[in-house]
Formats: sequence, structure tokens, C-alpha cells
Amino acid sequence: MVTTQAVFNWSGGKDSSLCLYKVLQAGEFNVSHLLTSVNNHYQRISMHGVRVELLEQQAASLNIPLTKILLPEMPDMVEYDRAMSDTLNILKQQGVRASIFGDIFLEDLRKYREEKLSLLDLKGVFPLWKISTRALAREFIDVGFKAVTVCVNEKYLDQSFVGRVIDDEFLKDLPQNVDPCGEFGEFHSFVYDGPIFPKPISCTKGEIVYRRYKPTRQDGSSQCYHNNDGNSDPYAYGFWYCDLIPA
Repeated sequence: MVTTQAVFNWSGGKDSSLCLYKVLQAGEFNVSHLLTSVNNHYQRISMHGVRVELLEQQAASLNIPLTKILLPEMPDMVEYDRAMSDTLNILKQQGVRASIFGDIFLEDLRKYREEKLSLLDLKGVFPLWKISTRALAREFIDVGFKAVTVCVNEKYLDQSFVGRVIDDEFLKDLPQNVDPCGEFGEFHSFVYDGPIFPKPISCTKGEIVYRRYKPTRQDGSSQCYHNNDGNSDPYAYGFWYCDLIPA
């Protein structure tokens, strides 16, 4: 069976992990690289706030080479698009023909990704597309993944939800207006164990901090996530972060 070489857009969280699990099972793509945006100033995964050391441990456990896109603390979309395009062009020269995402149902985000990829003659692949987020959250737990919330948006969740393990109790406690997969950016997670990891990622919970950012004026169609109240600015509200410390 001939497989297509692909780059996997990796956040370190639950949707990425479940998506990669399905891709590896299907065998249609050879995932040759993980691609992750990193805040170059703080050396943490963009938006999630997870230390780069833990991201690197994930990649080492998966045995898939990691490519980091180093971004300034508050990049505008011009900077982001340029960095992404430059990186994908390099990977394309190495044989990559497709880019895989864990997006589930945000139509404008998928359209944005596909438009940018088409300029590079790359195919966008969305294995989780239109699958029930309730079913995906259930599957994530049932197949044995283990994750902790590392960031929650105060618009939807209070401080008590950050630093929690994503399990049956967590899903039961989520307010009705919060998507079970956090698809609108209500929460982000870090996966430290599961069927794709031969070796668990060793870490401990550290400090919980609150951060509020200045509002941005970027086009909502180009954001990493959207709020489900019509406000496409991810920085319109404050966030609770749980620092994870490599053990």
C-alpha cells in the first residue's frame, strides 16, 4: 500500500492525540513530521502554555520528528501566515504532500486552512470532521488516553476546571454551553499517556496563574479557535493556566 507523506499539526492536546491515533490506525498517511506553533519568548506551546520540554517528550515517545514554528508573543496574522508558509515549503521539499488537522466542525477555520494550503499545492486532511464531539470525548477516554486541562477560558469555565484530569467526572461537570471537546476554545489540554505513547510523559502540576491579554484586531477566520458567542477574538477574556513541570 502506497502512503502519502504528511505533516501532522500537533498541539499536544486531546483532539490532536485522538486524531493521530485514528490516522495511524488507518494507515493511509505516513506522518513524517509533527508541526507545532511555539511562543518563542516563553518557549511554550502557543495558547496552551505547555513547556516545550514536554512537547519534545511527546514527540520522542511517538518517535516522530518535531518541527517547531517559533512565533513572537503576540503575532499578527501576517507573521503567522508567513512563518507557516515558509515552514510548509521546507517540508514540501522533503516530500510532504498533505497537512493533517484535528479540527471538528468550525467551517470558516477549515476554509482558511484549505485556502492557505492550496497556495502551496498541499492537501488538507481532517479525520475528525463532523464527528460528534460528545462521541469523540467518550472515545478519547474509552481507548485509554489520559490528559489534564492546562488552560481554560474564564468566559465559560472557572478556575476549578484548570489542572483537572479529563475523565467521566470532568465531562459530567462541564456546563451545558461548553463543547465536550472544547472546540470553541473553552479549554485546552495536554495528553500525558495513551495508546499512541509507548512511554508516558512524566510531569507534575505546578502553579496555577491567571492571565488577561489585550484585545486583538485579527480576522476571526484566521484564529486558532473561536468563541461561540460570536466574538472571534480569543483574547477578549482572561485565562486560567496550570503549569506542568517535567518530572
